[in-house]
Amino acid sequence: MTPTASTTSQAPPAQQPPTETPQTPTTETPSEQPTAETPENKEPIELVVTGEQDTYRVPEASGATRTDTPIRDIPQSIQVIPRQVLKDQQVTRLTDAIRNVSGVVEGDTFAGTNDAVNIRGFDSFNPTFRDGFRETGFTLRELADIEQIEVVKGPASVLYGNAEPGGIINLVTKKPLNIPYYAAEFSAGNFSYYRSAIDLSGPLDLDKTFLYRLNVAYENAGNFRDFVNSERFFFGPVFDLKLGDRTNLFLNVSYINDERTFDQGIVAFGQGIADIPTSRFLGEPGDKRITEEVNVGYRLEHRFNDNLTLRNAFRYASQDSFDYRAQPLEVDEETGELTRNFRSNDDYDETYSLQTDLVGKFATGSIQHTLLFGLDLARQKSDGSQRRLPNGLTPSINIFDPVYNLISRPGLSELTNAVRDGNSKTETLGIYLQDQIAFSDNFKLLIGGRFDTVDQNQFNRLSDTPTNQYDEAFTPRIGIVYQPIQPISLYASYSRSFTPNFAQSADQRFLDPERGTQYEVGVKVDLNDKVSATLAAYEITKTNIAAPDPNDPDNFSIPIGEQRSRGIELDISGEILPGWNIIAAYGYTDAEVTQSSDLPNALRVGSRVPKVPEHKASLWTTYQFLQGNLQGLGFGLGLFYLSDRIGGDIPTNLADDTFTLPSYLRTDAAVYYKRDNWRAAINIENLFGTRYFESFNFGRNTVIPGAPFTVIGTISFEL
Repeated sequence: MTPTASTTSQAPPAQQPPTETPQTPTTETPSEQPTAETPENKEPIELVVTGEQDTYRVPEASGATRTDTPIRDIPQSIQVIPRQVLKDQQVTRLTDAIRNVSGVVEGDTFAGTNDAVNIRGFDSFNPTFRDGFRETGFTLRELADIEQIEVVKGPASVLYGNAEPGGIINLVTKKPLNIPYYAAEFSAGNFSYYRSAIDLSGPLDLDKTFLYRLNVAYENAGNFRDFVNSERFFFGPVFDLKLGDRTNLFLNVSYINDERTFDQGIVAFGQGIADIPTSRFLGEPGDKRITEEVNVGYRLEHRFNDNLTLRNAFRYASQDSFDYRAQPLEVDEETGELTRNFRSNDDYDETYSLQTDLVGKFATGSIQHTLLFGLDLARQKSDGSQRRLPNGLTPSINIFDPVYNLISRPGLSELTNAVRDGNSKTETLGIYLQDQIAFSDNFKLLIGGRFDTVDQNQFNRLSDTPTNQYDEAFTPRIGIVYQPIQPISLYASYSRSFTPNFAQSADQRFLDPERGTQYEVGVKVDLNDKVSATLAAYEITKTNIAAPDPNDPDNFSIPIGEQRSRGIELDISGEILPGWNIIAAYGYTDAEVTQSSDLPNALRVGSRVPKVPEHKASLWTTYQFLQGNLQGLGFGLGLFYLSDRIGGDIPTNLADDTFTLPSYLRTDAAVYYKRDNWRAAINIENLFGTRYFESFNFGRNTVIPGAPFTVIGTISFEL
């Protein structure tokens, strides 16, 4: 199994979504192991393990504490999706991976071009961190170089600054190995899907002081949707340079070029979904979004001794994106005519992030401490515009009998209606302190606090108007863990979140920051040394939520009040018997509006929160024969259920605007065979061709259908 290492992290400011958006090596692969202490002038003994069965259970995660802490000792619900699950399910998209986790569903993906999720009832348009650094901009995150996905439930502001109260997702990258490793993979499927990837690692010198890892992926795919296709390239080298016995320098670079159809799905009809083929495209052929992303960074780690470590990390990230599409506006349910508008966004974002922290382990009498003190700085700059074709010039389309290309696509110079044009700069400073206290082997306390400053500056070129705001916030967290017996952890916690409001009111002022408060209790159980389960109950309240202003929803926002989410979640993962793995989840989420404004179009108190199912359940299990004539043969079965979800344009949630995404049960299956260094697999998604809908984007005219029966064949090689 591929080793993982601790990561440092930095939390740049939250990024404003586009204007129209509601706001490793595997089985039988030699593994890198720590080297043992040896006398001077003697070579260290390198431990190599072969034939070790991969597991679905990951006992440690760094995302919740920024330290390598056993999950059972953290008073918070944390689910980890390891590399083996991604491989067995043949997952390449984050929104597919999170099907395995309770309380997390797909959100507004900006026409399938961005990873947006809803966690515990709260939308998060940019929830992902990579090794603790917030990802820049809005795009689909690459998983080719990811070792595991950590879903940290609940407020994470105490370590990461501004973040939604539902939680964050931390992507942990693969680390360089000190032994040669070479892997290649090729996948092909229906709807003209092709993807290839390589993963190379090893030492670059005889002394093994300079290690590398290189992941490269290329994807070219059609789609079950008419006129929809994509092309994607990823390049990601990582280097580990040993500067001394106690000092390591990690260097990482990544590049993504992604071009795909801007696909906004089909439309709602009345309180349901239009009875048209889910393959029907209601934009114009040629609608697209192009994204180019660059990340460059380092992490310097020095261990003064076994109990004191200093870490310093920096990352530069930039994203250049452009889209041009026919935006659906309103459908006439008597005639089926859907009005549209040609429009284009052109945006550039870049972020500079610096983080330094000190981790110390010490004792005060019999009480053990792991103390984390840190400081992070970030500067995010963005510049962008949106332009539209004047009203009445874009042809409508009939959803029952579509005719495309009624006019030639206008040139960009013809999009003369400028609705957004400006730049912004946001600077943040965060100082945090955390202490993990072990009063005894079975009683532990986690306490921490963070002070943030956020300085926002925006300039609107259309009105020649600057807007400035400065915010300060303190966010605490406290939790206790009691372990009556070693396999059981009982925990309770209180935490708060802080999110600067990048939305502006009609008088050109930023709204006050959003604040979240969570209470959580739970139990974590190691059913045996290979299977773990977490049962959690929580209540989260979020205040001062921003939503589009009914009088000018494209440009301004209003605070609509308060949202409360309560729920119960159960997650189980691990190896039940030799060769039999499982990852399963169930989540009940009661998310509703508890306070609202007096505006006639505001969300009603007591209404359900759009996109959030009350019930979500998932089961994925695999079995592989480990001996006998069938050795190497394996099977997989997946069941994924979502109850119905309320739709509607936010903030409007009136009876004549609300629609429902129906519940569904999707069945997946897999069969694979491994022989020596070769592995062949066939993955089937939606085995019974169920008609279902993933989510919706901007409202009732952007309902995203799920894929029908899909087959992907994969062959891979490891050496």
